[in-house]
Amino acid sequence: MWTAGFWKATAERALRTFAQSLGAILVAGATTLLDVDWKAALATAGMATLLAVLTAVGAANAGARGPGITETPTARGRQATP
Repeated sequence: MWTAGFWKATAERALRTFAQSLGAILVAGATTLLDVDWKAALATAGMATLLAVLTAVGAANAGARGPGITETPTARGRQATP
């Protein structure tokens, strides 16, 4: 958890979580971008992002190294074998 790689991967997951949850809220909650309750949409996406970061931190010492429980780190230029 105390490596730059961990936080880089966690930031990537947090950004994806934010974008996915905001996209889902926009599609489900409004017919046009002008109808969106942006404060509520951004707050919900922010909460999902916070939960993604907390999940990565909570799972940092479980399983393989990395923010994901099922991750297998690989050396640069090599691919993991299943």
